[in-house]
Amino acid sequence: MTSLWSLWGEWEIRVLLLGSLSLQVFLLFTGGLRKRNVASWLHFLLWLAYLLADSIAIYALGSLSRSQKLCHADGDTDLHLLVMWAPFLILHLGGQDTITAFAIEDNELWLRHLLSLVTQVGLALYVYWKSRPSAAGLVAPAVVMFVSGVLKYAQRTWALKSASMSSLRSSMLTRPDPGPNYAKFMEEYHSSKDAGLRAEIVIVPERLPVDDVHVPEEPMEYEELVIKAHMFFHTFRRLFVDLILSFQDRTDSLAFFRRLKRDQAYKVVEIELQLMYESLHSKSPVIHCPSGRYLRAFTLAAPILSLLVFSKAGKGRYKEADVAVTYVLLVGAIFLEIYGIVLMAISSWSYADLCKLRKCLPAARRVVFQAVKYFMPEARPRWSNQMAQYNLVSYCLKDKSTWLTRVLERLEWDYNIRVKTAWDSLWYTKHIRVSLVLKQLIFKQIKDKANSTVDPMSYRRFGDHRGQWILQRKGCYQELGWSVDEVEFDESIILWHIATDICFYDEDNSDFAPSGGGGTAEEGDINSGSMLPAASREIANYMLFLLVMRPFMLTASIGQIRFGDTCAEAKNFFLRLRGGEARAEERQGASALAAVKADIEPRKVKGDRSKSVLFDACRLAEQLRGMEIRKRWRLVAGVWVEMMCYAAGKCRGNFHAKQLSQGGELLTVLWLLMAHFGIGDQYRVEAGHARAKLIVQN
Repeated sequence: MTSLWSLWGEWEIRVLLLGSLSLQVFLLFTGGLRKRNVASWLHFLLWLAYLLADSIAIYALGSLSRSQKLCHADGDTDLHLLVMWAPFLILHLGGQDTITAFAIEDNELWLRHLLSLVTQVGLALYVYWKSRPSAAGLVAPAVVMFVSGVLKYAQRTWALKSASMSSLRSSMLTRPDPGPNYAKFMEEYHSSKDAGLRAEIVIVPERLPVDDVHVPEEPMEYEELVIKAHMFFHTFRRLFVDLILSFQDRTDSLAFFRRLKRDQAYKVVEIELQLMYESLHSKSPVIHCPSGRYLRAFTLAAPILSLLVFSKAGKGRYKEADVAVTYVLLVGAIFLEIYGIVLMAISSWSYADLCKLRKCLPAARRVVFQAVKYFMPEARPRWSNQMAQYNLVSYCLKDKSTWLTRVLERLEWDYNIRVKTAWDSLWYTKHIRVSLVLKQLIFKQIKDKANSTVDPMSYRRFGDHRGQWILQRKGCYQELGWSVDEVEFDESIILWHIATDICFYDEDNSDFAPSGGGGTAEEGDINSGSMLPAASREIANYMLFLLVMRPFMLTASIGQIRFGDTCAEAKNFFLRLRGGEARAEERQGASALAAVKADIEPRKVKGDRSKSVLFDACRLAEQLRGMEIRKRWRLVAGVWVEMMCYAAGKCRGNFHAKQLSQGGELLTVLWLLMAHFGIGDQYRVEAGHARAKLIVQN
């Protein structure tokens, strides 16, 4: 054991240095994968690497400062290159361009990183001071690398500060607008009246918005979509910090999005969300500016110059292993910088910046855009393009008591709930690809709503509908309006979720069920309606997932309590169904629920202490099953899309921003798409300044 400790003591610093470099390489290559991936294992590895990267670098700096094998002038051959190693640890603390914050909450800790910058730089200077006597030949490369490391660390701290919610909000605030000088205008008006002149006030609107709903769709080049996405990003990013937009913003966005085909509209929204992710979680905003480019040039030149100087310096007094480690650190630093430059060059940020330059050659723009198009083709999604699925009937049939649940029952109730929710999320949640049918349903309904507006307030009212609009259009509001108007939103979600499941298994739709491994929704004709049952069930499962696993994204007051009570009643019902032994299939469970006669309102029989809505959902399903099948599924799909629109519009911007690092949410894509079509509460300036003219006549 003593020999092992001795071996570790000798190799500790070298291992920590190489480990720190390895983590930086890992973060550089994988830091940007989160925006397009929902895999839990990837997020766990990134979280672990993100935390370890700083911890190891700080610990290694501390080990260097405590090292007893200092450089002396006596020619000792057992010497470490302390003066060269400390700057690399500062450089590693500066992080990589692809990831500065693991979660948006990390941006709020920028002051902690600023304090760490000061303390770690001081520690590195202390290491240099201790090792300076015999490192005279390495002072120049060490100083160059030290300056490079300090600048990189400062850049990371600035990126964190810039991405904090308070800084973002402050940077987007416009200058205070006092409006036209009302007091002066009225003074002139009354002065004219008092002088016996005929004064008349004529109001001229600042701008009359042109709202042409009959704009034909037209194909657009990918290049134009990228440029427009960057332009709209600088306007619509205000929504992520809960700022408002004006009617001019709505008019400009509507005029453009009404011309887009479905896939192009989604592509613009995806690019904007990617830009927002990079603004919050990477160094993109600070490296794609003049100072960022100058800093990149210096941080690339620094390790190259240091490598040249170090290769020519006398190294006979140092151990071969230490020299090899130093070479690895230098080459690694050069590689990281070159790869970072490549990522900058192929980024759409660079192309957008080039388009702003009047003197930029068109050929240069084409070259950069071809690189962007090659590495990020139009067909590749900019987010995970997946939606979670969580089914109540399936969960109640499969969830059973295990040793783990029995242990959890002995814990405090709040801890029990948190652990059980995490367990259920792991075992009962799956992800499927967002189908074309679903995208078309969403796009068509949002566009229809935008084209149905008659005044600015109509846009806001459409955002408040959670099923009423489609029920009225289909002539079903009188029969089914109770399921969306007379209940809370979370209750409405559970009602329609169970009713959708009952109707789905009431017919031969299981071949299209995404959870059953059948065909995907996009294999059918989008307009035929044959895929609407599968698409409706996908949305139903997704909305229940949000209610149970992402309650902060919904305006659900007691959604989890209602879900728990409904599950408890469903489990008792299914237990009686299968005699306490055999596990029933989903189809059997749904069929059993469909057979329940719910002529009398369940609340009148059971009371309202339990918040379960299981048999209320059976009543709703019975009403839906009485409709013609094609009409039924068009109605169900429309209600679900409207519920999603309502949930998306009522979710705060910072919660949408939070999900960007988790692979993205369909709800966030829908939210931004709605905003581009002018629907929602984000538009508070409806008329702009009225230009009043004072006309005076004798």
